[in-house]
This record gives sequence, structure tokens and C-alpha cells, in this order.
Amino acid sequence: MRDYRDDDWLSTDEIMALQDQRLREVVRRAAQSEFYARALPAAGIDPESFGGLAELHRLPFTTKADLRAHMPYGFLCCPKAQVVRMHYSSGTTGIATAVYHTRDDLRYWAECVARGMVAAGLGEEDVFQNMMGYGLFTGGLGFHYASELVGCMTIPSAAGNTARQVQLMREFGTTGIHILPSYALRVVHYCDEQGIDIRRDLSLRCGFVGAEPHTERSRKRIEELMGARMYNCYGLSEMAGPGVAMECPAQEGLHLREDHYLAEIIDPETLEPLPEGQQGELVLTSLSRQAMPLLRYRTRDLTAFVPGECPCGRQHRRMQRVF
Repeated sequence: MRDYRDDDWLSTDEIMALQDQRLREVVRRAAQSEFYARALPAAGIDPESFGGLAELHRLPFTTKADLRAHMPYGFLCCPKAQVVRMHYSSGTTGIATAVYHTRDDLRYWAECVARGMVAAGLGEEDVFQNMMGYGLFTGGLGFHYASELVGCMTIPSAAGNTARQVQLMREFGTTGIHILPSYALRVVHYCDEQGIDIRRDLSLRCGFVGAEPHTERSRKRIEELMGARMYNCYGLSEMAGPGVAMECPAQEGLHLREDHYLAEIIDPETLEPLPEGQQGELVLTSLSRQAMPLLRYRTRDLTAFVPGECPCGRQHRRMQRVF
């Protein structure tokens, strides 16, 4: 039986072969949507004869404006009867957009996040407190299902109510958390006010931060104040949510889940690919999503690929923290 944790240890050759296979499949699947049924032929692409990685550059880019212009169902690639959940983007940069999930989409999403949790050392003996918002926001539920997959005792505390958060951490011996960087500092401040020594009175040893911009200095400060390793996590609702890329214990870049997401970094002005190590715009193609795969989606996030091999031994490509 397949173990999702094995996917972290695929070789570069295995990753590329899987990407090539899945890219061909996802192009055919995407063509079933209203948007790509027009966009692919307009770009001169026959989904049935598409040549995989060698022809990636021929695929048209997809933008946030495209998603907005074809709301609500213009990107849906399966019957609505197969959709089991919908999430909504935050809408912070304009009109919010919907993202749809089949059961398999949710399973793959949970596995991607779970791989990062396992890499951080979490397992069945751990207590994981999820301090992110639930509901239409993807952050909470993405980590919730991953935590249960890992086997942690999961506390769905959601966001806010700091007094209760700390009480839960003390009472149940929370060892792992998912939290906004700014809210982590609020928890530290509350503990100081209440005379609670986080290192002595709590059992925390690792956490995952994301969903808002923060500096490496901020991450290090949270680690020092909480006495726990804090791992960066990257995701976006258009790709499912958190788990697109996560840090390993080496913390020398975020490993992309390359078996599920094909990443490019381009010059945002010329749209040409950039060499490894040079910062540009991250472009993502979802390789395994069924309900709403996106091809060459321009994230508008800036990052760079990290050159060289990771000390942890994983062959999945790494990227810098995004801006």
C-alpha cells in the first residue's frame, strides 16, 4: 500500500518522470473546463497530443484576472456532483475567487501538508493545536486534515481568544502549533503578562508559520521566545492552500511538492524563465488536482530557486521564502 511519506524521497529522475506524465494528464483534464477549452486551442495546443515537460513553455499563462472573469464555474473540470468542498480566496487584492475540491483533491492536499509535519518530527504521540481560521480560509482546514492523517491529537482551536489558546496548550500538553507569525508574538506577550514561562510551563517544540508576510528575523525571534522550531510554510488557495512548499529541518529553503506542483520562476516583465538563484515571479501548475487544475498560474509572489542539494537529502527543489 502506498505511503504518502515515501513521496518526499523520490529521486530527481522519478520526480521529472512523474511531472511529465501528470502534466500531459492535467492538460487533457483542464481542457474540460470552459476557460481552457478555449484558451488551449487559441494557443495552438491539442490537449490529446501535448508533449509534456518539453512543451511546457507553449502553455498559456493563467492569471487572477482570468479566475475573476470566469467566476463561478468557468474553471471547473468535473461535474459539480463530484465536488465535495469549495474554498474562497481572501479577496485582499480584489474580487474573491472560488476554488473547488474533489475527495482526491482533499486527500492529496492533506498528504502534502502532512509530509512537512512528519519532516518536522510530528507523529502519533504529539498534540497539535491549530490556531488558524477555519471556514472559507484554506489555512485552518489544510493543516487540520493533515494533522489527523499524521495521527496527532488535533485541537481545532481556530484563531483568537488568546487566554483559551494558552489554557489549552497547558492543559493538553500541546507540542505542535500552526499560527500566524504576528499572533505568535501576541501569545508570547500574553504569557509574559500572566507570568507564564513558555519554555518551562508549556510543552511546545515545533510550529508552522505562514499566511502573512514576515521576515527571517521575525521567524528567528519567535523561535527564541517560544523555545521551539518554527517552520515556514507556503501555499495559496488557487493551488489548494498551504503545503505547496514547506521547510525541512535544515531550514535552507522550502521544498516544493514537485510531484503535485510544477514550478517556474520568470521575469515578470519579459515572462522569460530565470536562471536558478535569480529572483522572479513564481508560476505554478497543479499536476494532480481534479476539480480545478490551473496551468502556469502567475502567483505574483517573488522568490528564487535555491541552488545545490539540501542537507536533508530530499531531491524536491527548494525555493526561498516568498515576498
